Amino acid sequence: MSEHNVHSPEEHGHEEHAGLSKGKIWKVFGILLLITVIEFIIALVLIPKGFMTQQIGNYVYIILTLLKAFYIVAYFMHLKYEKLGLQLALTVSFVFIIYFIVLMLTEGGFIFHHSQNF
Repeated sequence: MSEHNVHSPEEHGHEEHAGLSKGKIWKVFGILLLITVIEFIIALVLIPKGFMTQQIGNYVYIILTLLKAFYIVAYFMHLKYEKLGLQLALTVSFVFIIYFIVLMLTEGGFIFHHSQNF
């Protein structure tokens, strides 16, 4: 038969993808669980007892949530095993979307506060 239909993992750049074992999945699960436990400790212990202010807690939540999003996208959505060009395209797009959301919220707040004077 024809040999042009035979594909090896090296041709597609997914040689590491085959290495996603159950152990690696459990390791990522453990990391996600640890981050979630830290978030619960902050929300239920540190902020209510005054060890951390609400504003600092919000920044920590955002950082931890972005870290969890990275692990979910990288391992469970297999982005870690894609080519660098696709990773950069998705990352840059995500950064611009977040930037525009923050920009719109900032401008919306500005217009809301200044329209109250009229």
